[in-house]
Amino acid sequence: MAELDAFTIYGIFTGLVYVTPIIGGMLADKFLGQRKSIYIGGLTMAIGQFLLASGAWLHGADVSTEFRQTIFYAGLGILISGNGFFKPNISTMVGELYDNNDPRKDGGFTIFYMGINIGAFFSPIVAGTLGEQVAWQYGFLAAGIGMLLGTIWFFVRSHTLGHIGMPPKVKAERVRLAVKDWFSILLYVVGVVGLIFAVILGWGAMPSIVSTIIIWALAIGGILVLATSIFRGTSGKTEWSRVGVILILAVFNIFFWSGFEQAGTTFNIFARDNTQRMFMNWEIPASAFQGINAFYIVVFAPLFSMLWVKLDKMKLNPSTPLKFAWGMALLAFGFVVMAFAYTRSTGGESIRLVSPLWLAMVYMLHTFGELCLSPIGLSMVTKLSPPKLVSTMMGIWMGSFAAGNFVASQMKAISIKLQDALNTEIQVFWLIAVQSAIIAAILLVLSPWLKRMMHGIK
Repeated sequence: MAELDAFTIYGIFTGLVYVTPIIGGMLADKFLGQRKSIYIGGLTMAIGQFLLASGAWLHGADVSTEFRQTIFYAGLGILISGNGFFKPNISTMVGELYDNNDPRKDGGFTIFYMGINIGAFFSPIVAGTLGEQVAWQYGFLAAGIGMLLGTIWFFVRSHTLGHIGMPPKVKAERVRLAVKDWFSILLYVVGVVGLIFAVILGWGAMPSIVSTIIIWALAIGGILVLATSIFRGTSGKTEWSRVGVILILAVFNIFFWSGFEQAGTTFNIFARDNTQRMFMNWEIPASAFQGINAFYIVVFAPLFSMLWVKLDKMKLNPSTPLKFAWGMALLAFGFVVMAFAYTRSTGGESIRLVSPLWLAMVYMLHTFGELCLSPIGLSMVTKLSPPKLVSTMMGIWMGSFAAGNFVASQMKAISIKLQDALNTEIQVFWLIAVQSAIIAAILLVLSPWLKRMMHGIK
């Protein structure tokens, strides 16, 4: 595929990954319970990976490109849907393992968070190495097998959870799912797979004007539903002021992730084409660099947590908007470093491979920015939202992640269009660096006003 087309697919995929958990969480709360949702998500995601592997295996076989693309898009769609069932509910179950006042609760979430990032560090190394250096189908196959093993282990040890995560209205003494529950899990998995295939095949056969109308109708309908929920659930000047802070920072959050998520697009290409990846006699896969951020999270997240506590004791803890400004500034600084690395690599007549330490430095700066912004933002939403709107506002916050991921996939195309319009060379890394620096400055100016709008919430 053309590079910009691949970037767009990546942006749609990563964007929808933040949208479907809103639906999955609602289904779990009202009908399924967390445990059934996790089984549905795990099995569905494994099927998605196996479909991606099948699409790769068919390369060179006597099948049409259209058929392989259908398999490919179905695999991505099923992964997105499975993630919607899995992502919100596994986190909810961790929270339910402890009472709110249990001192072990923070430690439990820390273990959980570390586990996620350890997986995020090793998975690009395992699946990426198999995909790039053996064959892509083996990379997808490894991910699918890993998902199945995780789901099986969850089943084997599920009795230790007691009643936690069981479907609504199930008797308290039940610690295992019944046969009818497993039957409904199977129906959901089959239904999700069938629905995704139906949507992909139907979408391809649909006139473009009809598909455009559907997209706009869904977008406008979703905005109206969210707006109605906010108007009904918010009362009083203080609540409206706090909701305003969430909505304003959600816009800035889009700009942050439009830069940060270059990790999967332009950074990935830079690692492949512009980075010296030979270590002795082994070539480091370009995809392995995707794990650097997770490694830094594991190392530095505890230090940042201690930093905020220490600053708070010294009465120097920055406000949430100011921490957002720090995050944007660190993002901008990272892109300045990235721009210099790119210039160093492409300055001559041919590409000169640069040290991987350039990417390592950029990922470190961006991780610092993420730690100033991402966990702080999630905490802010829970504290500022009106009691009746916590889930709705969290959904809006997740929507800003989705928008940021999609915008990230379009930044290279935007830089090319600006370059054509202005008839001058515009490097995408400098474009994002300048954009992020401007946003950081705006946040710095607005932070005292936004702090007052929070009405005492820190």
